[in-house]
Amino acid sequence: MPATTGLRIVLAEDSVLLREGLIGLMARFGHRVVAAVSEADSLRDAVQTHDPDVVVTDVRMPPGFRDEGLRVAVELRRIRPGLPILVLSQYVETVYATELLNVGDGTSLGYLLKDRIGQVEEFLDALNRVVRGDTIVDPEVVRQMLRRRRSSLGPLTAREREVLALVAEGRSNAAIAAGLVVTEAAIAKHIRSIFHKLDLPQAEENHRRVLAVLTFLRS
Repeated sequence: MPATTGLRIVLAEDSVLLREGLIGLMARFGHRVVAAVSEADSLRDAVQTHDPDVVVTDVRMPPGFRDEGLRVAVELRRIRPGLPILVLSQYVETVYATELLNVGDGTSLGYLLKDRIGQVEEFLDALNRVVRGDTIVDPEVVRQMLRRRRSSLGPLTAREREVLALVAEGRSNAAIAAGLVVTEAAIAKHIRSIFHKLDLPQAEENHRRVLAVLTFLRS
């Protein structure tokens, strides 16, 4: 997938070092941070003022350092459906990921751990995918969800649960096939079976993939 360049980004992060580091990282790859704020309330105002291509925000921000950033992200998506938002978190909080992706149709949303920023190509790929309409969940969050919810995914085989977890991470069929060392045709067959067993309505495949991820998160 070709990289998206020239994105206009609103960034919300209370750590000065991380905020400045992200500004520099985005600039290196042809993007521009049009506003960088340190409080959740300022994030709301910045989005209204600058109309960005994508929002990148921390979960926990001043004044309470609980879930202020997430709350504003959810609010923004309700006001502006389709606004791409990538949420960053210091810790694995599956409830935050679920709440975020439950807003609207679940597209153009991502939830990543901050550790992922150090893996620059992976982080930028996630940002690109969110802007292009994909749903992205950090692999570690997916692993924890999968461990906790195996029983609720009972209709799926072990391989299908594995494939669904990789779909939730935002991986393409080709990437899943390469990781599992099988053919793309085999992955496509597993995904069709997942759609059928989860009783997902007929729709365009990308939308059904999002529905499958949301079913996984809500199960």
